[in-house]
Parts: sequence; C-alpha cells; structure tokens
Amino acid sequence: MRRVEGRHNPLVKELRQAFAHAERTAEGDCAIEGLRVVEEAIRSGLRFRAVFFKESAQNLAERLLPQIGLHVEKLLLPDKLFDGAVASESPQGVAALVRWKEFSVEEVFERVQVGPIVIVIGLQDPGNLGTILRSAEAFGSAGVVVGEGTVSPFNAKVIRASAGSLFRLPVVEVRELSSVLTKLRGLGLRLIATSSHKGKALDQATLTGAIAMFVGNEGSGLPRDLLAQVDETVVIPHSPQVESLNAGVAGSIVLYEAARQRRA
Repeated sequence: MRRVEGRHNPLVKELRQAFAHAERTAEGDCAIEGLRVVEEAIRSGLRFRAVFFKESAQNLAERLLPQIGLHVEKLLLPDKLFDGAVASESPQGVAALVRWKEFSVEEVFERVQVGPIVIVIGLQDPGNLGTILRSAEAFGSAGVVVGEGTVSPFNAKVIRASAGSLFRLPVVEVRELSSVLTKLRGLGLRLIATSSHKGKALDQATLTGAIAMFVGNEGSGLPRDLLAQVDETVVIPHSPQVESLNAGVAGSIVLYEAARQRRA
C-alpha cells in the first residue's frame, strides 16, 4: 500500500468530491465506503480504480486486498484524512472508487420481459430509494429509472441501503420524463401509478405483462399531470389508523405482488 499524508492528493480529492456531491467522478467512478459495501462491489464484479484504508483499520486491508486486483491503487491514509474524505460519521475504515456499470434507457426498456420497469419521481429520502433498488432486484424488476427531483443513486446512504443492488441492477438517471413516457407508450407498456389514497386495490390489479410502475414523492406522491396519463392507479389497502406507508415499503409491496402474479 502507498501511504498518503496530504489532502490534496488527486485520488483523495476525487474521493472527497464524489462523496460530497453524491455524483460520479469525471471518469465515471462512484465513491463507496464500508466493509459490506466494498465486499458487495467485489462480489458484483465492479472494476476498482482505487481503494483507501484508514490507518487504524489496517486489519481490513488484510481481509480485502487478496480479493482486489493487482493493478488497483491501494492507499493508506491517516485517520483524520480518511475521516474527512468519506461521508459516514462513523467510518469503518475502508472506501473505494469503483466503475459503475452504466446503462441507457433503451437497455432498460429492452429488458421489459424480465419484469416491471420501476420509475421513481421526486423521491427524496435516500433510504427509500435504496430500499426500492434492493426490492427491484429481489423481485425481478427490469431496472429502475431515476426521474427528476429524486435523490442521486450515488448518495452514500442510497448505496448502503441498496445492499449492493445498485451494483447489479440496471439503473439510469433521466431528467426529462416526457421523453420516457413517449418511449414507454411506443413500446406498448401499461403505465401503473402507485397512490397512498385512491385507486384500485392492489390485490385486484393486474400486474402481469409489460408494465412500468411509478413511485412518487414521500409526501405529495406523483405529479397530477403524470397521473392523468397512466393507465391505472393502484393503492395498498391498510389500516385507517395509518395515514400512509413508507414509499420504500409501498414500492416493495407492489413489486412483490407483481412477482407473485407472474409466478401464478
């Protein structure tokens, strides 16, 4: 490992900026941290550009280095420098820059036979988006389209909550939803909106075939102009004492029901 003392080291700067802006670097790498997340990246076959270890956590280096390629930069940082570069308030001591598998909208749409395409709009809680990504992989989604107003999928909390699903599931960011709707219509997909208040009860809805499922903002839901364009709105029946379900939970339940219907 190469010891680095200065905060102006180019790789350390890239790591710090990638975490700070929750976006990929200019070279297309995303920043990850934590033992479990790094191990998921290894298991998922992601290409590592650099891996960073905290000086007081060199035991993690002994565990991880045999699993990481020979041509990857391996840096050892003083504790203070490491802690200042990563996003976590209680860092475990390992972080990395990895090359994310990039997909186009067209590639996601071509997978519609796999399962529903999930489109999230205005979802702002990173835990909710991470949960939906994890459930989308678990229940056989074709992929996830991250629409306007939604937290970045490269947010450290999203990556952690997705438990590695972001590394394997086709995920694409789209800021112009109108073009997506046009393409979905052209492919003949049924458009299904989720709602917390009104719509067809989930167990009465048909979720088989080629469908795109929309999940909206935690508080305000989906935009009205979008709701006017979908084929059907579904609602999850629940106790009237509960105002609404968490967006991540609701999206997961709908994905499970779609998977159940496909197996039936």
